[in-house]
Amino acid sequence: MDRYELRRLDYSLSEDHQALQAAYKDFFSTRCTIETVRAAEESGFDKNLWERLCAMGASTMALPESVGGDGATLVDLTLVAEEIGRSLAPVPWIDHVVAARLMARMGSLEADVVNGTKLVALDPAQDASDGARLIPAGSIADHVIVRDGADIVLVQFSSRPARVDNIGKLPMAWIDPAAADSQTVLASGPAALAEYQRALDEWRLLTGAALVGLVEETMTIAAEFSKTRFTLGVPISTLQAISHPLANIAITVQAGRNLARRAAWFLDNEPDERRELAPSVFVFMAEEAAKAATMSVHVQGGLGVSAEAAATAYLVRARGWAVAGGDPGVTAKYIAGIVADREGRS
Repeated sequence: MDRYELRRLDYSLSEDHQALQAAYKDFFSTRCTIETVRAAEESGFDKNLWERLCAMGASTMALPESVGGDGATLVDLTLVAEEIGRSLAPVPWIDHVVAARLMARMGSLEADVVNGTKLVALDPAQDASDGARLIPAGSIADHVIVRDGADIVLVQFSSRPARVDNIGKLPMAWIDPAAADSQTVLASGPAALAEYQRALDEWRLLTGAALVGLVEETMTIAAEFSKTRFTLGVPISTLQAISHPLANIAITVQAGRNLARRAAWFLDNEPDERRELAPSVFVFMAEEAAKAATMSVHVQGGLGVSAEAAATAYLVRARGWAVAGGDPGVTAKYIAGIVADREGRS
């Protein structure tokens, strides 16, 4: 994929991209079974899986070569995010790499963060808030980055906050910067806030890409089930009430995937040109993921809503991951503001 293919709406992957995605798909398919996912639900985190993932280079790949990283593009990162969503991997990869990339741009990155030995997270809420706020990886992060007025602040706690139970099975916790044991101002002013907004856009882009992988897998679960169940002597997959909704999910997957890759290209190469694309991936997939996962459950009938069904695990995460950064409606208003501002200047 050359520099301008995605700008020209060519969504085909290069051989390198295909190899990258295949490597992570193989990694998660062998290291992150549904049993692994279930076993990590109490904490929302599988430390062993995280260490293996970092050993594979998933943490360093996302960072610039100037800080010891591998200089991967955002298109590369969307491919990894898809596989995380497909496997429901209980690792805070998106939160960590987005926060680490922000630290790199602010010139405050530590080697332990680069290699993933120390976990860093950020407040992904679109609107800045004061006081305590829910952080998706708050119960396991060593550092958390938050906005405080015009300051971007790195906070640290001597003991990690207690995890808050949540539908997305994330390691979520309430974080109050005022109660932190240490605070470090990384940067201040409009430029610093713009960098933080860039991090928020990356978080929504990669979360949207993860939801694409989640939706594709929940579609696969439903499709495979429908081929093995019969009514009146034919597989239920031949019924329009089953096949047509599954076809709609397939369209959603392709649309979300293409939108994510295009948004990633613009955010990397022309960040001021199509600023609405990255958050649009999130808003689109946040709505469609819940619909698709619900359909997958319905296809399986009573089995689909059982605690043992894989479809149930996908359903709760489709709903929970979509609101981990706050109400998607707030992001939709942010997109509307971008478009209105651009139209006002034209």
